[in-house]
Amino acid sequence: MTKIALVSHGCAKNLIDSELMLGMLNDNGYEITLNENEADIVIVNTCSFIFDAEKESIQSILQLVSAGKKVVVAGCLPQKHKLELKQAIEEISAMIGTSEIGKIVEIVKQVEASDAFVSKIAEKPDYNYPENVRRQQITVGSSSYLKIAEGCNFECGYCVIPKLRGKYHSRKVEDIVEEAKELGNKGVSEIVLIAQDTTSYGIDIYGEKKLPYLLEQLNEIDSISWIRIMYTYPSMIDDKLIKAIKELDKVVKYIDIPLQHSSSKILENMKRPKENPKFLIEKLRKEIPNIAIRTTFIVGYPTETEEDFEHLCNFVKEMKFDKLGVFEFSKEKNTYAYSLKNQVKASVKKRRRKELMNLQREISYEINKNLVGKRISSIIEAIDQNGLIVARTYRDAPEVDGVVYIRTEKKLFPSDIVEVKITNASEYDLFGVV
Repeated sequence: MTKIALVSHGCAKNLIDSELMLGMLNDNGYEITLNENEADIVIVNTCSFIFDAEKESIQSILQLVSAGKKVVVAGCLPQKHKLELKQAIEEISAMIGTSEIGKIVEIVKQVEASDAFVSKIAEKPDYNYPENVRRQQITVGSSSYLKIAEGCNFECGYCVIPKLRGKYHSRKVEDIVEEAKELGNKGVSEIVLIAQDTTSYGIDIYGEKKLPYLLEQLNEIDSISWIRIMYTYPSMIDDKLIKAIKELDKVVKYIDIPLQHSSSKILENMKRPKENPKFLIEKLRKEIPNIAIRTTFIVGYPTETEEDFEHLCNFVKEMKFDKLGVFEFSKEKNTYAYSLKNQVKASVKKRRRKELMNLQREISYEINKNLVGKRISSIIEAIDQNGLIVARTYRDAPEVDGVVYIRTEKKLFPSDIVEVKITNASEYDLFGVV
């Protein structure tokens, strides 16, 4: 029996695509292994969002072909570079684009049968979620990502995703609810809603924004305890969504809003909404007490001056975001920003990112210190042999935010949700007792 391994790069959305492909292969009798050395064929699901992500994906491909594996390259990298990728790495056995993952079994069968190169890449990607497939989850823990849509209809100046993933496609409410129930039955306590933009959910199939309604339906699932929302678009957050987050008991008081910048000039050059981000943040904090707000910013976007960067630093100082990530601008072909004049030097981008992250480190430490003595709802993620328990508060999303280390005499298990008394704090993590 042919053994298949899969290496998944990039975001959580890519991880779900990887799990869907494994599900299709498993349903067709292939043996799945987590050990690439044991595998006959290895699928590398790639990321091509920025240069560093491409580099990481290419390193994986090169290592595997050097080890003599038959390698199927999937996802964003072949979608972006098409046959240029095959020309650069001749040993690749097959390539499959972002909207062709439903053909993975067909591709693998061809790779098994012959050494001839196979390619399935749509000229214009148009991704639709394969609802008839059960994900073969690589890891099943206390939380699980749940993709509610794919593609994007916005055209941000720096972003290549719409060209790699196609137009926005929402999944039906009933399909998402059904998958959430299945995850709950597997022992998952928290579902994390993801899409390129979760706030546009439903517009394409229902004619209006349906994320608040979806949250209401998910809130009724007995086996799920927490619902977390990621990747919201600032101009799409409205009163209905704010009300749903505030009033639905299972929706954690946390929101991820990639603002990207504070300067109206830079936002305009980014082709992003020029609305006042300060007003939105203040409204969320007023309407939803104790809400944790995560955001991300891009530094070094073309035309960003020292004054623009200073504006961003002052904005971060004033807003005191609970969680913050910073990316250096990456110049990507086929984007508006690629040909903009006044590109910022790499050394300047690096300095600005470091400066902003140092600023956020201080803010994060102050926020965490103020949590000492408080009791915070937390989800258990892991327990080591020495009894140290790793958990996350409702204020922390998996993988991107901090954790809370717990000492207790009580018997706890992964996926349990408990009240933790915070006893100490570091810059990003917390310490507590139950």
